Amino acid sequence: MISKLSHVSIYVLDQSSAREFYVNKLGFKIHTDAPMGPDTQWLTVTPPDQPDLEIAIMPVKEGMTFTKESAKAMRTLIENGTFGFGVFECHDIYATYEELKAKGVKFKKEPTKEFYGIEALFQDDSGNWFSLGQKN
Repeated sequence: MISKLSHVSIYVLDQSSAREFYVNKLGFKIHTDAPMGPDTQWLTVTPPDQPDLEIAIMPVKEGMTFTKESAKAMRTLIENGTFGFGVFECHDIYATYEELKAKGVKFKKEPTKEFYGIEALFQDDSGNWFSLGQKN
Protein backbone atom coordinates (compact mmCIF):
# COMPACT_ATOMS: atom_id res chain seq x y z
CA MET A 1 0.00 0.00 0.00
CA ILE A 2 1.32 3.46 -0.88
CA SER A 3 1.94 5.53 2.25
CA LYS A 4 2.97 8.98 0.98
CA LEU A 5 4.34 11.12 -1.85
CA SER A 6 7.99 11.99 -1.23
CA HIS A 7 9.10 13.73 -4.46
CA VAL A 8 7.48 15.78 -7.19
CA SER A 9 9.11 17.56 -10.15
CA ILE A 10 8.83 21.09 -11.39
CA TYR A 11 10.30 21.46 -14.87
CA VAL A 12 12.20 24.71 -15.38
CA LEU A 13 13.97 26.51 -18.21
CA ASP A 14 17.13 27.30 -16.24
CA GLN A 15 18.03 25.27 -13.16
CA SER A 16 20.40 27.89 -11.66
CA SER A 17 17.87 30.68 -12.01
CA ALA A 18 15.12 28.43 -10.61
CA ARG A 19 17.33 27.59 -7.62
CA GLU A 20 17.62 31.29 -6.83
CA PHE A 21 13.87 31.79 -7.27
CA TYR A 22 12.73 28.89 -5.08
CA VAL A 23 15.34 29.44 -2.35
CA ASN A 24 15.77 33.22 -2.21
CA LYS A 25 12.30 34.39 -3.24
CA LEU A 26 9.99 31.64 -2.00
CA GLY A 27 12.11 30.73 1.02
CA PHE A 28 12.41 27.01 0.33
CA LYS A 29 15.32 25.02 1.76
CA ILE A 30 17.76 23.02 -0.34
CA HIS A 31 17.50 19.34 0.52
CA THR A 32 19.79 17.78 -2.10
CA ASP A 33 22.20 19.35 -4.58
CA ALA A 34 24.32 16.71 -6.29
CA PRO A 35 25.80 16.18 -9.77
CA MET A 36 23.53 14.22 -12.12
CA GLY A 37 25.26 14.07 -15.48
CA PRO A 38 26.77 16.77 -17.64
CA ASP A 39 25.72 20.30 -16.66
CA THR A 40 22.83 19.05 -14.50
CA GLN A 41 22.28 18.80 -10.78
CA TRP A 42 19.84 16.67 -8.81
CA LEU A 43 18.39 19.66 -7.02
CA THR A 44 15.55 19.24 -4.54
CA VAL A 45 14.02 21.89 -2.33
CA THR A 46 11.48 21.66 0.46
CA PRO A 47 8.90 24.10 1.79
CA PRO A 48 9.97 25.23 5.29
CA ASP A 49 7.00 23.55 7.02
CA GLN A 50 7.07 20.40 4.91
CA PRO A 51 10.64 19.04 4.93
CA ASP A 52 9.57 15.51 3.95
CA LEU A 53 8.29 16.64 0.52
CA GLU A 54 11.17 17.11 -1.91
CA ILE A 55 10.48 19.19 -5.01
CA ALA A 56 12.92 18.27 -7.77
CA ILE A 57 13.84 21.32 -9.84
CA MET A 58 14.39 19.67 -13.22
CA PRO A 59 15.82 21.45 -16.25
CA VAL A 60 14.16 20.86 -19.60
CA LYS A 61 16.88 19.91 -22.03
CA GLU A 62 17.73 17.17 -24.45
CA GLY A 63 19.21 14.17 -22.69
CA MET A 64 18.01 11.62 -20.19
CA THR A 65 14.33 12.59 -20.18
CA PHE A 66 13.70 14.57 -23.35
CA THR A 67 14.40 14.20 -27.03
CA LYS A 68 15.31 17.38 -28.90
CA GLU A 69 11.72 17.70 -30.12
CA SER A 70 10.04 16.97 -26.78
CA ALA A 71 12.37 19.40 -24.96
CA LYS A 72 11.44 22.14 -27.43
CA ALA A 73 7.72 21.40 -26.99
CA MET A 74 8.00 21.32 -23.20
CA ARG A 75 9.95 24.59 -23.10
CA THR A 76 7.24 26.25 -25.19
CA LEU A 77 4.50 25.00 -22.85
CA ILE A 78 6.37 26.26 -19.79
CA GLU A 79 7.22 29.64 -21.36
CA ASN A 80 3.55 30.13 -22.23
CA GLY A 81 2.46 29.30 -18.69
CA THR A 82 0.40 26.35 -19.91
CA PHE A 83 2.23 23.38 -18.45
CA GLY A 84 2.72 23.12 -14.73
CA PHE A 85 0.86 24.35 -11.73
CA GLY A 86 0.70 23.65 -8.04
CA VAL A 87 -0.94 24.91 -4.90
CA PHE A 88 1.09 26.34 -2.04
CA GLU A 89 -0.46 27.25 1.30
CA CYS A 90 0.45 29.97 3.75
CA HIS A 91 -0.81 31.20 7.13
CA ASP A 92 -1.23 34.89 6.21
CA ILE A 93 -1.82 35.34 2.49
CA TYR A 94 -1.81 39.14 2.59
CA ALA A 95 1.58 39.33 4.33
CA THR A 96 3.01 36.56 2.13
CA TYR A 97 1.70 38.26 -1.01
CA GLU A 98 3.37 41.56 -0.06
CA GLU A 99 6.63 39.82 0.91
CA LEU A 100 6.84 37.86 -2.34
CA LYS A 101 5.84 40.84 -4.44
CA ALA A 102 8.61 42.90 -2.81
CA LYS A 103 11.07 40.13 -3.77
CA GLY A 104 10.02 40.41 -7.42
CA VAL A 105 7.60 37.49 -7.67
CA LYS A 106 5.14 38.16 -10.50
CA PHE A 107 1.50 37.71 -9.58
CA LYS A 108 -1.29 37.05 -12.08
CA LYS A 109 -4.00 37.53 -9.46
CA GLU A 110 -4.06 39.45 -6.18
CA PRO A 111 -5.41 37.74 -3.06
CA THR A 112 -9.10 37.19 -3.69
CA LYS A 113 -11.75 35.56 -1.52
CA GLU A 114 -13.02 32.37 -3.14
CA PHE A 115 -15.39 29.68 -1.87
CA TYR A 116 -12.40 27.53 -0.79
CA GLY A 117 -10.41 30.30 0.90
CA ILE A 118 -8.29 33.23 -0.21
CA GLU A 119 -6.16 32.73 -3.32
CA ALA A 120 -3.51 34.59 -5.29
CA LEU A 121 -1.80 33.32 -8.46
CA PHE A 122 1.89 33.74 -9.26
CA GLN A 123 4.48 32.49 -11.74
CA ASP A 124 7.99 31.24 -11.20
CA ASP A 125 10.87 32.55 -13.29
CA SER A 126 10.26 29.88 -15.96
CA GLY A 127 6.55 30.60 -16.43
CA ASN A 128 5.03 27.81 -14.30
CA TRP A 129 2.06 29.17 -12.39
CA PHE A 130 0.99 28.43 -8.85
CA SER A 131 -1.88 29.13 -6.54
CA LEU A 132 -0.99 30.65 -3.17
CA GLY A 133 -3.79 29.96 -0.76
CA GLN A 134 -5.00 30.48 2.74
CA LYS A 135 -7.82 28.26 3.90
CA ASN A 136 -10.87 29.76 5.61
